[in-house]
Amino acid sequence: MCPPPASAAPTPAGPGESRHSPDTNSDPDTKSGPETNAAGSITLTGPEVKRIQQKRAPKPAWKTALRFAMHQRGIPYVWGGTSRSGYDCSGLMLRAYQKAGVHLPRTAAEQYNAFSRKISWNHLKPGDLVFFSGLGHVGMISKPGYMVHAPHSGDVVKEEKLSDWRRQAFVGAVRPDREGVRQWRELQKRRDDPAPSMLTATL
Repeated sequence: MCPPPASAAPTPAGPGESRHSPDTNSDPDTKSGPETNAAGSITLTGPEVKRIQQKRAPKPAWKTALRFAMHQRGIPYVWGGTSRSGYDCSGLMLRAYQKAGVHLPRTAAEQYNAFSRKISWNHLKPGDLVFFSGLGHVGMISKPGYMVHAPHSGDVVKEEKLSDWRRQAFVGAVRPDREGVRQWRELQKRRDDPAPSMLTATL
């Protein structure tokens, strides 16, 4: 609360009145956000600290790529396509990760062979590229048990459940943003951890 102006003189109290100023801090509705004390420091509650940390956490490349791919849903499949006029399966993956600053080769087979470490079916994470049918097709894991892809001529980019026959045709998977997946896993773990009771930050 700001102090009263120096020139302001106290008003004599009338009969039955007290001589103290009204305490606006007694109203719980006036308290919101961090509190600043006389020493110039801000006191943050644990949940406020967690919200700030989560907001400042960098967005991993795989999330940018996945968001791009999901926004292309409904665009028709076009063989050799790499734009909103139409995508083929590897063209969609190429543009999605290009949006995130990660360069991929053009074809599905080249994209698979560009990464030495492969991901098994049971360890798939969102953003992973999954390959099928002798490296003839590629999609991107969107959430557990689903992928987004450009299926074939006559169809459109869409999200699809990974069926049993997809698993049978599964060749392998790669993780273009391995570091981003690791960092995101750690961030999720921190979100589940209890927040500290109180921290003080000096301005």
